[in-house]
Amino acid sequence: MNNKKELLTAPVDELRQLGRQAFQGLGLTEPAAQKVAQVLVLADLFGLTTHGLSRIESYGERLESGGISATADPLVETIAPAIARVDGRNAVGPLVGMAALEAGIELARQFGISLVLARGSNHFGPISPYAYIAAEQGFASIIGSNATTTIAPSGGSDARLGNSPLGFGVPNPDGNHFMLDMAMSVVARAKIRNALKAGQPIPETWATDAAGRPTTDPRAALDGFLLPIGGHKGYGLALVVDLLAGLLSDAAYLTHVKSWVDAPDEPQNLGHFFILVDTRRLGSSDWLKARMTDFASILHQSPAIDRVAPVLVPGEIELQKMQRYLQEGVPVDAATRALLDQYASRTA
Repeated sequence: MNNKKELLTAPVDELRQLGRQAFQGLGLTEPAAQKVAQVLVLADLFGLTTHGLSRIESYGERLESGGISATADPLVETIAPAIARVDGRNAVGPLVGMAALEAGIELARQFGISLVLARGSNHFGPISPYAYIAAEQGFASIIGSNATTTIAPSGGSDARLGNSPLGFGVPNPDGNHFMLDMAMSVVARAKIRNALKAGQPIPETWATDAAGRPTTDPRAALDGFLLPIGGHKGYGLALVVDLLAGLLSDAAYLTHVKSWVDAPDEPQNLGHFFILVDTRRLGSSDWLKARMTDFASILHQSPAIDRVAPVLVPGEIELQKMQRYLQEGVPVDAATRALLDQYASRTA
């Protein structure tokens, strides 16, 4: 059980229950713990294991130290006909994210479109689960969050902006939703750590050293900064995410965001934004299904450079994994399972 590389499998219902019980053991109410588990288990179903229930380690640390409030209940305030603001009150991130998503769906159902800005939050998991929940109810989405600073501004030599996630979702009534979930860096730091362990160099487009110079040395890269996708264009896009998620939401932004690693017992005041569109206002389910199916077909028909790697539409890999894991069970790291069991035992 202590071998982090050992993988176990569990039925999805069992995992949801265990996740709920674990977060209850950390002090959340049953409804709050259920929403947090819903987001994180969906991440595991999509194969996004670094952002799934394994997050119980970092979330648990901060809940235990008081860096995240276990008892906070996010407050939703409607500030215009189709705009709402969520004060997360330093609650665990997925709970704030779900409060914002639910508020956005309610407003978009009423007005056709909505914007929800959240502040006072924490790491809220990956974006795909929120996009999927929205798509299942017929809503297209644009969702983003800011993050702890790990990226230097274009031409700069120290970290001033975060590796902020940005995602898009468009529903297909047959369930084959379009879901794009991406961060602002070329690669995650985990890939650089893996290269260091393997004794291999990295492409100089991945990161810089501490002086802001591109490097192929993974050790120097880990002491330096991640590079944004698309150079100065990615830098600009990362700033847009932070302007929406951080500045306009009245959350922290850029270097005002506290590091959960350096200050785990202090609130981060992260911000998120949710833009939702009710596709049923645009046409019937049959109309949307036909167009989404044709859209994917056009892409799939492009002859693949490598026959074993056909052209894919964003979201296909995640949805295929979900179908397989629903049948075979969800892979869970043994160390994560042990930690879940430990916290869940407190509710017995």
